[in-house]
Amino acid sequence: MVLRSDAPHAPKAAYEPTQPVTLVPPSFLFSLQPLLFPLSLFPSFPFPRQYFRAVHTLEPFWNWRHRYTSEEDERSPFVGREHSEFEFTHAVYDHAIHPQWDEFGSATLYMKLLFADYDQGFAVIELIGEWNDLLGNDIMFLKRDVVEPLMAHGIGKFILVGENVLNFHASDEEYYSEWFEEAADADGWIALLNFREHVRDDLRAANIDQYFLLGGHLDQMDWRTFEPEDLFEKVEGYVMKRLGA
Repeated sequence: MVLRSDAPHAPKAAYEPTQPVTLVPPSFLFSLQPLLFPLSLFPSFPFPRQYFRAVHTLEPFWNWRHRYTSEEDERSPFVGREHSEFEFTHAVYDHAIHPQWDEFGSATLYMKLLFADYDQGFAVIELIGEWNDLLGNDIMFLKRDVVEPLMAHGIGKFILVGENVLNFHASDEEYYSEWFEEAADADGWIALLNFREHVRDDLRAANIDQYFLLGGHLDQMDWRTFEPEDLFEKVEGYVMKRLGA
């Protein structure tokens, strides 16, 4: 599976696993790659040392795959997707990422639909990369090509895991407002889980945080220790408290 040729700024070349991964990140990208220079050169760098590891080794969470795989779900936007075991076919700028991540139109933001429960109406989505509405209109691709197909099959409650979202660049609020209203009409919500502090700050600065549930316990959840239904129940409990239900 290769990147869509019509994706804006899509990297042209596939990455062979034998190729060395670029270790020095461009100045505009907060990278998770290994730190090769003194941290003192970047006194305001937002990530502690444990986050510095090769981006291409960061896999989507795999421990629910015996329960659900999006490429085998006929109602999933990713049904039929194939993932190379031998090539790195996606990249964030010039940084290869693990081939198990799915592209959805953005040139810098990738995802994995970890679980979808059509009976309870929730989906868990893990994200990686740079969320860039300013240059790439990423929210348009997310809303049109992922959220809407899921909502058409009864999904109204979305849990977005953002530990590996490196930064956020805002544009306008139209798609966020639309998503929020449609989810509310379906008695749903959109919860952000474990997004980094500076990304949350950027969301608040753009006044986009009003469309999400975030902060507090949702920023410090060890979600990988849960089964998907238990995670949903936990998150929904926090959501109901926030909404005063």
